[in-house]
Amino acid sequence: MTNLFNQQETLSLLEKLVKIASPSGYTTNIMRFMGDFLKEHHIPYTKTNKGAIIVTFEGENNDQHRLLTAHTDTLGAMVKEVKSSGRLKLAMIGGFNWNAVEGEYCTIHTADGKAVRGTILMHETTVHVYRGADSLKRDENHIEVRIDEKVLSAQDTRALGIEVGDFVSFDVRYEETASGFVKSRHLDDKASTTLLLQLMKYIKTHNVKLPYTTHFYISNNEEIGYGGNSNIPAQVVEYIAVDMGAIGDGQTSDEYTVSICAKDATGPYHYELTQHLVQLAKTKSIPYKLDIYPYYGSDASAAIRAGFDIRHALFGPGIEASHAYERTHVDSLQATAALLYAYVTSPMVEMEE
Repeated sequence: MTNLFNQQETLSLLEKLVKIASPSGYTTNIMRFMGDFLKEHHIPYTKTNKGAIIVTFEGENNDQHRLLTAHTDTLGAMVKEVKSSGRLKLAMIGGFNWNAVEGEYCTIHTADGKAVRGTILMHETTVHVYRGADSLKRDENHIEVRIDEKVLSAQDTRALGIEVGDFVSFDVRYEETASGFVKSRHLDDKASTTLLLQLMKYIKTHNVKLPYTTHFYISNNEEIGYGGNSNIPAQVVEYIAVDMGAIGDGQTSDEYTVSICAKDATGPYHYELTQHLVQLAKTKSIPYKLDIYPYYGSDASAAIRAGFDIRHALFGPGIEASHAYERTHVDSLQATAALLYAYVTSPMVEMEE
């Protein structure tokens, strides 16, 4: 257990993940990276038709299974319109506020494999021209992409290979501070994905025998609602979504503990399984916070909506400013790693007959 959380190794992997563009619907490159990582560490895996990755470790009990999931897909955008000026109108991928990406550098990924740079701006940005621009609504009718090429018309832009339906990814601005903070876009959910990869590597390297057959499901459509809601083996009894804890007014979650979710917008999580996680944190002296996320859904809740008969729960690192310039602390990553290991090596929740 002492080597499970290697800070330098974990952060190095996290930086690699967040720097691979992977807005929902454009995840081939990130899933290829996942596959290469697993192959490097001799961990067999399968792929779903949707492109997700599933790793299975056979446990002492092969009748009752567990499943843990994290997602690699992120927020992003898609070209909605090539404007007559040559600039681009965008359509959102995932749920965020336009002001969270205003002024951000971005990359347009063309169908023929080009990467064209640009900046996301209000059309009415120039204060010397547009009076009252500060009070204009930040929405798809005012936000546009200024392309870093000589374009003066829609024809010029299309000549670059840019077309409606091309994906747009946002620069992540990854940074680690001496005080232990990690700042970047898309820590949701690449921080949790990193921890699952590290856990799988630890289990394989140290030949850890798990009490139950356990599946690790790396999904790639969570931000649009259907990442981990299929390909769940019939033997799965407990399903854990490893995803970010939401921080803000009225929340208990912070950047220094693991956040355990009791309820989100879809309703309460399985009470006994959630309390099992709480008791593990207490017993193992893992710093944790129990919380409710008011505007939130996970792959676990998506699986419930899909009709799977499972006990579902959710925990993960606390992430400040979700769906914008996100931040967490290594303490939260370490606490989450500790609870992950405690959970996969623990007895299953016993339910009354």
